[in-house]
Amino acid sequence: MLEEFGPSLYLADGPVVSFYGFPYPTRMAVARLSDGRVWIWSPIALTAELADAVEAIGPVSYIVSPNKLHHLFLGEWVERWPDALLFAPPGLARKRSDLQFDGELLDFPDTGWAADIDQVIFHGSFAMEEVVFYHRASSTAIICDLIQRFPPEYLRGLKGLLMRLDGLGGERGSTPRDWRASFLHRGPARTARQKLLGWKPRQLLIAHGKCERSDAAKIIGHALSWL
Repeated sequence: MLEEFGPSLYLADGPVVSFYGFPYPTRMAVARLSDGRVWIWSPIALTAELADAVEAIGPVSYIVSPNKLHHLFLGEWVERWPDALLFAPPGLARKRSDLQFDGELLDFPDTGWAADIDQVIFHGSFAMEEVVFYHRASSTAIICDLIQRFPPEYLRGLKGLLMRLDGLGGERGSTPRDWRASFLHRGPARTARQKLLGWKPRQLLIAHGKCERSDAAKIIGHALSWL
């Protein structure tokens, strides 16, 4: 269920979900922190096999959602690990009032994972802001919806055509066009991009599409050039 993506960093792919009629694959990240605790990013549907694999890494202590769209499976993870701290991105706590969040993600990491993972928020959109992370031990940028890179075989039919027009296919990838248009104030997002590139990430782990084990900074620079 878990694939090692780098030192102390793992990913797992989940089921396809529908988003406004578009089929989207799901993917999560799992990091073992230097103190042995486990940090969960954008959790997918929980199965018994996945729970066992995660617990083999260490005790689940932190669960984070990178943006307000990635919340579908939070409840089952909190139910399975009630002592874990749950963190919301901007806007999600209002959307999911049924969940008890322990904190909101900021432009700097929580002390619980600051030694291992950095973060920054892409501000400036009236629709949605996303928190991007950097896993130091593996030199990996962890990005949710801001960069999508689907292979050609995925981009079929009318929906595939629309995704290609948005630049969401191929090696470069990009951000969905409607979301790009919502960044009316791009200065803060450009500042976040600068911080992201300043980490000089080697690897790229994304939720939707092809991840990369090299040249991450170059790919990010191209994908976010619209800013």
